[in-house]
Amino acid sequence: MSLDRNGGGVTRRTFVKGGLAASALAALAACGKNGNAASGQGESAVKASDGGTFKYYISDPVAIDPYNLQESEGTQVGHVLFDSLVEWDWDKSDVKAKAAASWEISDDNTVFTFHLKDAKFHNGDPVTAESFKRGWQRLVDPSMATPSEIGYHLSPVVGYDEMAQGSAKEISGLTCPDDKTFVVTLSTPMADFLAVCCHPGLAPVPQAAIDDPDSFLLAPIGNGPFMMDGKWESGQYINVKRFEDYYGDKPALDAINFSIQKDPKTAYSELEAGNMDFCQIPTGRIQELSEKYGKSVDGYTISPSRQALLGAEASVYYLAVNLNDETMANKDLRHAISLAINRQNIVDTLYEGGREPADNVFPPIIDKKGGSWEFAEYDPEKAKQIIDEKGLAGTTVKLSYNSGGGHEDVMSCIQADLQAVGLTVEQDTKEWAAYLQGLTDGTFQLGRLGWIADYPTLDNFIYPNFYSTADNNYSRYANPEVDAAIDAARAIADEDERKDAYRAINKMVADDMPIIPIMFYCHCHVASDRVNELFYNAQGIADLGHASLKG
Repeated sequence: MSLDRNGGGVTRRTFVKGGLAASALAALAACGKNGNAASGQGESAVKASDGGTFKYYISDPVAIDPYNLQESEGTQVGHVLFDSLVEWDWDKSDVKAKAAASWEISDDNTVFTFHLKDAKFHNGDPVTAESFKRGWQRLVDPSMATPSEIGYHLSPVVGYDEMAQGSAKEISGLTCPDDKTFVVTLSTPMADFLAVCCHPGLAPVPQAAIDDPDSFLLAPIGNGPFMMDGKWESGQYINVKRFEDYYGDKPALDAINFSIQKDPKTAYSELEAGNMDFCQIPTGRIQELSEKYGKSVDGYTISPSRQALLGAEASVYYLAVNLNDETMANKDLRHAISLAINRQNIVDTLYEGGREPADNVFPPIIDKKGGSWEFAEYDPEKAKQIIDEKGLAGTTVKLSYNSGGGHEDVMSCIQADLQAVGLTVEQDTKEWAAYLQGLTDGTFQLGRLGWIADYPTLDNFIYPNFYSTADNNYSRYANPEVDAAIDAARAIADEDERKDAYRAINKMVADDMPIIPIMFYCHCHVASDRVNELFYNAQGIADLGHASLKG
């Protein structure tokens, strides 16, 4: 998805014409049940209420309009407002139908034909193939007041470059033979493209998104199980209510109050006071609150007396390195910085051992064979040797990060580690939206980020962060050999060969170190006693459409 503002898998499959054949990857299948399945975790059966308002903590999003769902907070809201063509099934580790009833894929993996279900937008307009074309093109449209940061997901589609550059007004590879048929044609084969279609940004939008874009930004009109109840009040809340004409399973909840709080600690205080139903566990309280609320059996599904979630996430916490910055362009300095960071200490002291030090870009739940990076280990003596031999002692580096996400302690640990080997370190904090703008503008040296899988493929960790023209490549990393290798890997039909190709790219990137991996995330969340059931997947998205409160 995307970027994660708070501290807070790969499918084994073969595409075949007319459908999808798959065998599940056990690590992901173990991520728990979808929210509409009985969890079987509670000590006794508890009757769920048919209704109620779920109070869910978020920080202020960057956007809730699907055209720019680039980070965790807005993406969570987008998931309840909009349905994409397909979604990820965490029980089967595979793609399943959502707004599309069925699809066919050409033998060469270049033409994807989707047949849509009968559905309505929240304003009553029908959801048609043109609605999807309209929604997808907004991600690429250069005339948007604020350019999208996620348009690169459509880069394989014929006509993407022409529209992105302003020489065409539509993406020629998106066609609508009739209202219920949406055809996507790729310029080169991409075996993982069906997984790309799970992204919440690739949702349909009604004509209202074009006619009144300013209103749509604050009160999007979607096709999902919930609809806006009023507009987004920045810094306060986003309220949604059940959409009674939803084509899918009717939600049990009447409404959701996305409560915007300044930080995780404040949100947890609200939970203790009875004003919140789901939030992060504050730093240093994982074991305490796990014992108080009870641990989820699978780490992903909440049920009565099993309200603390600690499951592994498909995400990595890292420092983006601005390679256009004169200081950070020095590869020896990047190596020394990475070697100086005591990742295990951060994991143990701040997260009570509940996370794992990161030694490359692939989280273990995504791939355990990617191979560790040579300089992503703790070796302060080697770091100091590099600094002394290369005349880098006293070099000033600035650590930038977003405030209100619980990152202060992590950055202070990193600052202490770097100062211990002879560097001078400054900290720079900004509110989330301003911080992201700084990353986009390139006005940083080292910037904290978390990458959560948009869809569980190896490509989703490699392409966005290391392809030279990808919008989320905040490091400005440009290596023609890496670009060519990514293009080649995307076209490989055989899954085992494709995974090996991405592992090779992972090793190619290691020495350049355009990012500095810090740790792999795990859930660190808790629900109130009011919650009867909630599934919170390895991508950090709650299935609120199938959640319930106690009766």
